[in-house]
Amino acid sequence: MPIYTYRCDNCGVQFERHQGFHDQPLSTCPECSKKSLRKVIAPVGIVFKGSGWYATDHRSPSGTSRPSKSEGGSEGSTSSASTSTTDSASE
Repeated sequence: MPIYTYRCDNCGVQFERHQGFHDQPLSTCPECSKKSLRKVIAPVGIVFKGSGWYATDHRSPSGTSRPSKSEGGSEGSTSSASTSTTDSASE
């Protein structure tokens, strides 16, 4: 069962409640007994674990796989390294 967080707009009390998916949301505050409860929407933390994803996640639109960084296929790092070497040699 999921845990929902509620906050009262009237008195400001905040609490959590275990409820099923099909249960009606609470509306009456347990502290001030007014119908001013609202569900608090909070971001959910996501942790990706594992060795990788689907093979199709890293393919180019043409269907061929792109070289990974570990294979040394990055053209940007090679060109920037040669540029900095050329610049320092010309000075």
